[in-house]
Amino acid sequence: MTHYRISEAAALLGVSDDTLRRWVDAGTLAAGVDESGRQVVDGADLAAVAVERARTPDDTDAGRTSARNRFTGIVTALTLDTVMAQVELQCGPYRVVSLMSSEAVRELGLEVGSRATAVVKATTVLVETPRGHR
Repeated sequence: MTHYRISEAAALLGVSDDTLRRWVDAGTLAAGVDESGRQVVDGADLAAVAVERARTPDDTDAGRTSARNRFTGIVTALTLDTVMAQVELQCGPYRVVSLMSSEAVRELGLEVGSRATAVVKATTVLVETPRGHR
């Protein structure tokens, strides 16, 4: 069974160590103690909290799509030429870059500071684990 120290669990959820400790104290997340006497969180419990925290309210502006990966954020940079454009979004802690036509950028009314959602439909998703981890 995988366990994470408080600092590791907090980093995976994108919150501070103190926030995670408050959640443990409030009973939002259960914690145990490892063989070294450090507080640890069960990986499966952490995964459940991560999924719950990642839930976003229904996007009433979204169209019907089979894509399940939606990253809402803010446009931070646009690079346009006469035909193509590069659009950069900051979606929480993630930078998402999209290449599209300059015409699409104009039709969408995108500009730095615009709210936008990157919708990703990938047939190939690579998964890595940390070095030395089995």
